[in-house]
Amino acid sequence: MPRSRGPDRPDRATRRCGRLRGALVALALLAPALLGAAPGGSGETISLAGNEPGQRLNVTLTQVVDPAGPADPGPAPEPKPELVPIPPPDGSERLVAVRFRLENTGTAVYRDSPAAAAHLLDSDGQRFTGLNVPTTAGASFPDTVTLDPGGTTEGFITFRLPEDAGLAAVQFALNGGLADDVGQWSLPQDPRRESRP
Repeated sequence: MPRSRGPDRPDRATRRCGRLRGALVALALLAPALLGAAPGGSGETISLAGNEPGQRLNVTLTQVVDPAGPADPGPAPEPKPELVPIPPPDGSERLVAVRFRLENTGTAVYRDSPAAAAHLLDSDGQRFTGLNVPTTAGASFPDTVTLDPGGTTEGFITFRLPEDAGLAAVQFALNGGLADDVGQWSLPQDPRRESRP
């Protein structure tokens, strides 16, 4: 004779579905930590490996300046034929400057372009690559940074994005942004900038 279930006793399928749902919720909560994402948006250090032996960097996001004004160009520098000048943002765009601290904790010399290694994600899922554009926020990284093991440097990376874009996260990876190990910092939402439908 089959056992009858009481009104408050769920069947096996319902219990399994509840366990699966609980596991998925736990995974969603743990995913940022498992993927190297830092909570809180600023001040968190993430240790990242490069694709070559001995490449390791501690990367700390220390400041976000939104919006960042274009820096006074001052006297015109010697033109670099490989670089295309970037015009200042017009009314439909803005600059956002993100300050990073880089510490070479590996055994190899770090030689890379921090701007190419960084990406900003907006609340609509658009991805913007960092630029070597000076702003009023402070000193930016040079085109190429070289750090011996144990060396440390700080600087801003600039992003150009639509004026109404909401900030979601910043990513950084060694090897010009191509390394498999990617750090991500979530950014607090600015209530004045809503994501577009």
